[in-house]
Amino acid sequence: MPLPSQPTGARRPRAMVIDGAWRALGPGLESLSGPGGAPLTRTVKLIVLPLIVRPGLHPELAADFLAPKPATRLDALIRESGTRLVATAQWFTLLKRTRRALGVVAGNPQDLYFQRCFELAAEHGEPGADAGAVARSVVEDIADADGGRTVDALKRYLTDTAQHARLDVELRVAWDGRQLTPNADTAAAVALAGEVLEACGGAEGPRNSSSYMSMVEAGHGELLGRALWAQASGVWGRDDLPAHLGLTERELPPRPRVGRGASTATLPAPLDRTLFERLFVVLQSSARREELPTVPELVGREVGRSCAPLGLYDETLRVAVLLGGQLAVGLDPLGIEEPASGRTAAHRAVNSRWRREASVLRARRMTVSPHPDPDGGVLDALAQDLRTPWTAYMRRLWVRLHGRDVRDAPLTDAASAWAVLDGVARSVMMDHRARVRSALRTLTVSTAPPAAVAEAAESRSA
Repeated sequence: MPLPSQPTGARRPRAMVIDGAWRALGPGLESLSGPGGAPLTRTVKLIVLPLIVRPGLHPELAADFLAPKPATRLDALIRESGTRLVATAQWFTLLKRTRRALGVVAGNPQDLYFQRCFELAAEHGEPGADAGAVARSVVEDIADADGGRTVDALKRYLTDTAQHARLDVELRVAWDGRQLTPNADTAAAVALAGEVLEACGGAEGPRNSSSYMSMVEAGHGELLGRALWAQASGVWGRDDLPAHLGLTERELPPRPRVGRGASTATLPAPLDRTLFERLFVVLQSSARREELPTVPELVGREVGRSCAPLGLYDETLRVAVLLGGQLAVGLDPLGIEEPASGRTAAHRAVNSRWRREASVLRARRMTVSPHPDPDGGVLDALAQDLRTPWTAYMRRLWVRLHGRDVRDAPLTDAASAWAVLDGVARSVMMDHRARVRSALRTLTVSTAPPAAVAEAAESRSA
């Protein structure tokens, strides 16, 4: 059945088109759908978009709002995949049943099996006579792939009473043995950081700078970390910013604890995290867990790392924190701060990119306007995030550097360091763009006129 009629040139939310096409496929998709019949978020993220829509091959389908012709094409792609999707749902039900029978509990079944089930549906169609053996093999292969390097294994290890007590003692000894550097003079380190950022942010691309290796050899990253332990001030030449730039919610970083659990939604600032929370992030974000050390090795090394300057072992990564801090304090997406004499080519490159964002342009209008946000504060809160971009930037940078530290992947020159620093800036920018888009979609739906609501209902019943 074609899409419901709509005014010529009217654009439809892509999510609404997917929802309508999905519901039109009929029964058989229950294990891939929510209680109301719409596709699960993970179904869209892991199957519909990457495996059916494939925006990389169909860029006209990548937008959040689609014109009539692309909307019709998207609807057709999903409907054409109906038989395969029904088989995918059947394979997923079988793999979950097999998983329970084998006693496998690690990982989210949707994350682990959705795409593999889509492949099985392409290869075998609906489950046949030998489906049980195939399902068992798939479940066992996926369970063995990470070598026990799972969040569940980490939890079992850290919640063991004896282990927990032993690790707590080791953390206390390592923390008490730190060498503090009170009244550390970080001016030279910050000045060299500015030289590196100037060299990296030029129009001709990043250049390796001798200043970068000078910082590493002089231990300037370690110096910053020790200064944070001793309540440094004025590190960045701005009295209104804490030296740690949001890496901790405390005045000084606290002694790390062992911890017994973690939640992505409530993770504290990086330097406030427990051993469990630090390694939880590593295990959750690792695409190739088999390349990581075993859980006991991970925990053993993290005890020392968590008590090291900046929570990192490798000095090149600690220098990257220093470089990132110097970049972060000069981030000004809204373009409303007075130009600072310390701004470098890197600052100009990153700020220029951010200021071209449509969401940033709207945010700038709201933050400088004396009138309240007409959208009820949703977008105003996102706009305010751009007044303090260093917190999100430093938090994401530290997580990325921590992951490299766990994998023994140093940043051997200024060019590789800049690739990480610039990549984090792009990631933060893209994340903010996605949050603005999500807020706009929510506001569009909540303020839609009755005709639009009726059209959406017609789409669902088509």
